[in-house]
Amino acid sequence: MKRLLFILCISFLGSSVSYAQFNLNSSSLGRSTAQQDDELSYLHPKEYIIGGVTVTGTEFLDDEVLITISKLVVGNKITVPGEETANAIQNLWSQGLFDNVALKVSSIQGETIFFDIEVVERPRLTRIDINGLNKTQTEDIKKKLNENSGKILNENLLNTTRGTIERYLAEKGYLYPDITMSQVKDTAEVNNQILQVAVDRNRKVRVKDVEFEGNEAFSDKRLRKFLKKIKRRVWWNIFPGKFSEEKYKEAKTNLIAKMHEKGYRDAEIISDTVRKVNAKNVAIDIKLHEGPEYYFGNISWSGNAKYSDTVLNSILGIEKGDVFSEEKLNKKLLGGGQEGADVSSLYMNDGYLTFNIDPVQTKVYGDTIDVELRMFEGPQYTISDVSVEGNDITNDRVILREIATKPGQKFSKVDVMRTIREIAQLGNFDETKTVPTPIPNPNDGTVDLVYTVVEKPSDQIELSGGFGAGRIIGTLGLTFNNFSTRNMFNKKAWRPLPKGDGQKLSLRGQTSGEQYQSFSFSFSEPWLGGKKPIYFGVSAYTSGQSYGGTDWFTGRRNNVADEDLQKIRMNGVTVTLGKRLKWPDNYFQIRYSANFQQYKLQNWGGFLFETGTSYNINLTQEISRNSIDAPIYPTSGANLVFTVQVTPPYSLMNNINYLTAPDEDRYRWTEYHKWKFDSQWFQRISGQLVLKAQAQFGFLGTYSSVTGSSAFERFKLGGDGMQGYEFLQGSEIIAMRGYANGYVIPDGSNPNIAQRSGSPIYAKYQLELRHPIMMTEQAKVYGLVFAEAGNTWNKFHDFNPFKVRRTLGVGARVYLPIFGLLGIDYGYGFDPIPGVPENNWRQNFTFSISQQMGGF
Repeated sequence: MKRLLFILCISFLGSSVSYAQFNLNSSSLGRSTAQQDDELSYLHPKEYIIGGVTVTGTEFLDDEVLITISKLVVGNKITVPGEETANAIQNLWSQGLFDNVALKVSSIQGETIFFDIEVVERPRLTRIDINGLNKTQTEDIKKKLNENSGKILNENLLNTTRGTIERYLAEKGYLYPDITMSQVKDTAEVNNQILQVAVDRNRKVRVKDVEFEGNEAFSDKRLRKFLKKIKRRVWWNIFPGKFSEEKYKEAKTNLIAKMHEKGYRDAEIISDTVRKVNAKNVAIDIKLHEGPEYYFGNISWSGNAKYSDTVLNSILGIEKGDVFSEEKLNKKLLGGGQEGADVSSLYMNDGYLTFNIDPVQTKVYGDTIDVELRMFEGPQYTISDVSVEGNDITNDRVILREIATKPGQKFSKVDVMRTIREIAQLGNFDETKTVPTPIPNPNDGTVDLVYTVVEKPSDQIELSGGFGAGRIIGTLGLTFNNFSTRNMFNKKAWRPLPKGDGQKLSLRGQTSGEQYQSFSFSFSEPWLGGKKPIYFGVSAYTSGQSYGGTDWFTGRRNNVADEDLQKIRMNGVTVTLGKRLKWPDNYFQIRYSANFQQYKLQNWGGFLFETGTSYNINLTQEISRNSIDAPIYPTSGANLVFTVQVTPPYSLMNNINYLTAPDEDRYRWTEYHKWKFDSQWFQRISGQLVLKAQAQFGFLGTYSSVTGSSAFERFKLGGDGMQGYEFLQGSEIIAMRGYANGYVIPDGSNPNIAQRSGSPIYAKYQLELRHPIMMTEQAKVYGLVFAEAGNTWNKFHDFNPFKVRRTLGVGARVYLPIFGLLGIDYGYGFDPIPGVPENNWRQNFTFSISQQMGGF
């Protein structure tokens, strides 16, 4: 019975194998059920010579290319069925171009076999439609996909599309989007389909918590600070920020760098996980290996001939036993800290252009590391030639005269940096794109310097209209910052005005019709004569204002005689000469100005006199030191200005009795001495965060007690600081956000008079934190937080620099080359003005346009 069962099983299996061989034969060779010749059997393969290969089913692909891919070559001898036929199908299938591939035997003629490759092509892509995202996001994704119609619509394309969308959204903080893809037949194209992608971004993902494992020397709190760009979602963190894979990678790198800096040079991340907490939060788990804390051992120098070990050690500032920090070592050797306080700067400021230093850790024993500092001093280089490139508008000489690296001098890194600063101060070039390129000539020990600059638009236009004091006011101002009088008669140099010599021409007009007109003109030449940095400037203005002749709101003319109108007109001319100083250092400048001003008043209340003509002839001396590194967004340096302005002491030279003299005699000649000091400091705090500190002081004094304080040249504190109507009244406007223009007045003063006439003494202090939002050639934008304090006084014995009015606020600045610096601020004043309603003295929002450096 057992033998019988065994024979039956063998017979059954044999018949099954034969049947399977027949179907396997047709399946593997043709992926169809078409029957082939019974001679083709896997149990009895035969050798044939390929007589021919054809392809059927193709619409867009080339038949010859497919035959080549199959590697079925006419004339070759192959075994059928065999490895070659299986590989032929696999070779074609792996291209991802087909939904089906079949290899069939067309005929067999003796020892020759003929094949036919049957294919069903996959559809092609017409386009990708993305729904659920905004227009900008959709366009960005399509750019990343580099979408081209005609691509094969296969799994690879689907996976690429999904992955690209997921990565893009992850960078935006959307870690868990829902993406659904469907294919729709394109009725306009044969064998084409449209890929429709529906995207639901879901919520942005933020970091709820960061947990560490393996840390002993560093607390979790300290390590979280090292992860700079990863902000946890805690109650005190107002702006936690979205999670970004790219920022997370940077944060991990910074974490390890900080640990190395603290002496843990073996510190590393063993593993880290970003896990989903819920739809809008993730948590981060980081496992660390701290390792031991290392210390500096013996520090030795080699290769130094110019300077002794003692000198180099004093600059290095690292001693045996200090915590080992590669970052600190590199800063002291190669720079990155205070300018010039490193070994590299010591050499490179003395001509050693090719100086190089390599710190080598020669021995590690226990927790101590010995370091050898191997130096290559090289030769001293002398500057041979200096040139500029990239200045299409500005003449070479305008740039070259500002350059501190002169031919014949030893090469100096600090002079190169000073030159970059001076080029930026011209205002005609993008300060972030000025690149110095030294070209050494080792054969003769000289170096050529090429400064590559990028011109930027520097001309500015002020075009505005507004409603104020019951009237519409229009303003048009034009400033040409790279003017050229030398090319006035050269038609080729007009673009649209002659440019290229670094001169400045400014024209401005402001009017509201009959009631108010103001026109001004100024011109300056920074290098008078073209050979020395002697500044020359000339300006002139005329302004007039009248009330009582026209109704402010209706615009209709009233029947008022001209002599009954309230009028004021001010005319003035200023000529200025200045030069740069070499002592105490070459950041100092001195300027002298001769000023003539005429004030004509008629029935003008709020001054010490209401009708008459007054003349102001004064001389001004200004000493300044400006070392800021950039004009638009300074990050270091200071700008200090001390000004003295004096008129002749008329009261000491004439016989006028000022106690009894009529106003037309008493105020005909304005006399005073005026002292001002303005100091600004800029310091980078961290990254691009910058602190600005400013202190200002002004005092208007008299020569004689009988004359009283001058009716003009006073100070008005409060508001945006822009010179408008107040300039007409001969006052100097000092900005103080949070308070209305001119409303920071002395205690006990008549508000109506003090606000209009100004005060003889003021002090103001400011702290401002700035951070850039966008810094490009087209626009520079930064946000700020400020705290200000200031006050005014009528008499010097009342002056108290600590009795001030305070304000806090936020703001933003936008620099557009054509318009200059535009600003908006929101300030909140804490201290009321006695006798003035709050809705009068408080001004939360202030706007500014085209401010100069003092207002930055």
